[in-house]
Amino acid sequence: MNFNKHYIVLILVAIYCMPLKPYAQDKFDIKKPVKPTALVGGSLHIGNGKVIPNGIIGFDNGKISIVGTTDSIKLDSETYQVIDVSGQHIYPGFILLNSLIGIEEISGVPHSNDSMEEGSINPNLNTAFAFKSDSEFLPVIRFNGILTVETVPRGGLVSGTSSVMKLDGRDWEESLYKFGAAIHLNWPNAMRSSYDAATHTRQLKPNSTYDTDIAELQNLFTQAITYGKRDDKIPNLKLQAMQGLFNGTLSLFVHATDPKEIIESIQFSKEMGIDHVALVTAESALLVKDFLREHHIPVILPPTHSVPGQVDMDYDIRYKLPYLLTNEGIVVAISHTGMLSTSRNLPFYAGVAAAYGLDKEDALKTISLNAAKILGVDDTLGSLEVGKDATLFVSKGDALDIRTNNLTQAFIQGKKIELEGKQQEQYKECSKLLGHNE
Repeated sequence: MNFNKHYIVLILVAIYCMPLKPYAQDKFDIKKPVKPTALVGGSLHIGNGKVIPNGIIGFDNGKISIVGTTDSIKLDSETYQVIDVSGQHIYPGFILLNSLIGIEEISGVPHSNDSMEEGSINPNLNTAFAFKSDSEFLPVIRFNGILTVETVPRGGLVSGTSSVMKLDGRDWEESLYKFGAAIHLNWPNAMRSSYDAATHTRQLKPNSTYDTDIAELQNLFTQAITYGKRDDKIPNLKLQAMQGLFNGTLSLFVHATDPKEIIESIQFSKEMGIDHVALVTAESALLVKDFLREHHIPVILPPTHSVPGQVDMDYDIRYKLPYLLTNEGIVVAISHTGMLSTSRNLPFYAGVAAAYGLDKEDALKTISLNAAKILGVDDTLGSLEVGKDATLFVSKGDALDIRTNNLTQAFIQGKKIELEGKQQEQYKECSKLLGHNE
């Protein structure tokens, strides 16, 4: 009896000592401006190819209200909180496409990952619900100017539906920017690679399940079209989730590797009446560039900091791939693959593209306005234009250059966010300990 009393007392003490709010809320210091804000004197990199030197940008209630030069616009200092950013650069917040940020934490620890589900057909699975707003990766990538991500599922033929998330929320609902951006289709490989122990080489063989997989996709999309036309629908979560593909509210992002698969997957999409299609691929896009331009298919490329997929390709093909495709009139965006911690290098992928032929402001488009267009959010995001969301940041130097990218301020929908995370805190502590200047 005494034991039970002590046990109850310990439980009551523990409950009393518990914080009244979740720990996740302490991860972000979200500062709401008390009045409209104006950044004055910096170079405005609009995101649409234009640059305004000695510019001014003002925003109110989360929306951009003023864009111009300091000579042409006279501010009322009583109305606006004026911040002098002379000599610095102002950019639209970068957008990271095709990412696992928020749904995968430690790849080797299954319990920290929510990027894959059982089964090969999962269009009804939306990543928004699984988004981890207190992920340790968020402060890391925000510090380099990435303020919005498309969180994408993995695995199967139809992985699921991606959503667009802003990096300033305390939970998935506060972080949500667009619920349901695209359904991701992994087109089957026509050929499969296997290791030949006799010759110590890899051999390509036809994929024995290719035709079966295509037939399964044909059946799925045909059923979805039929389901949408019925008045007496029996609830079907998978078919219902696909209806946005046919009414234009959802895009289809096709992941395909080889030219044959690219052409077949795009033709399949068009035959199914899907208007908004984007291609996630690499250098194979060059081999079908005329086909992609003819069908107005935007392309999401892997990092420029990577090697080509074939040994007979130019070593620098991925460095210059954004330039080569842009030069063909194809809308190009750059994404990230591999270790999530290096997602922070997204702006420097665009910087490499600029070093290999692409105009610097066009390189900026690949991680801002072009990415927004592909996601269908370019009416509110991706460039510094009046009426769009005030999701932007200020950098002391060129944000696409790893040597000069140095953010001083960032805003998401007009709210000033805390940029410094654990890495910056540790840097300051070590600098102080060693007597180094910051």
